[in-house]
Amino acid sequence: METDQLIRTLAADNAHRARPVGFVLALALLSAAPVSLAIFFAGLGVRPDVMTAMHNPFFDLKFAVTLALAISAIAVSLHLSRPEASLAGWAWLLLIPAGILAAGISGEMMLPQRLPMMTRMVGSNSRICLTAIPLMSLPLLAAALIGLRHGAPARPAVAGAIAGLLSAGLAATLYASHCTDDSPLFVATWYSIATALVTAIGALAGSRMLRF
Repeated sequence: METDQLIRTLAADNAHRARPVGFVLALALLSAAPVSLAIFFAGLGVRPDVMTAMHNPFFDLKFAVTLALAISAIAVSLHLSRPEASLAGWAWLLLIPAGILAAGISGEMMLPQRLPMMTRMVGSNSRICLTAIPLMSLPLLAAALIGLRHGAPARPAVAGAIAGLLSAGLAATLYASHCTDDSPLFVATWYSIATALVTAIGALAGSRMLRF
């Protein structure tokens, strides 16, 4: 092979190099976000007293928990997209939102309450929560799985489950701006159940879509 032809071949190979998984994942999530936003505004919308609610630290806590979950899951997902990667040394990131939530529950327990604990835990929006979060998660979950297909996860079901956590965290962030139940007990119960459902769907879908 002549030198010029070799150079052209190497240049062509370099031009077709696969895009980084992080870039593809971000692009896929950005593409799916308008669909989840459309679902949110069509069926829910921001709660009418949001400006007043922003002065309630437990309202703000919901966003700290959901965003911590989404960010942690994104980091773990990108790590697991490599064929040699495992959860060892990374799973602790997923404990961050749980720790924030536990701190919020402890803080609420130390304050005088007008409502009994069971009333705060059950709330008034549990059915909507269990429906809205998974529904808004589905476009994001599909996007996350498409993005992760550009990697080579060694454990597809685990990677799919983390993608479920990622999408549920983002969807729950949207839902939190609508939900009028601000108690950390409500978040720990119903947000967690909704997230577990999306995680299970992600594990099932990932076991098939992320095989290589």
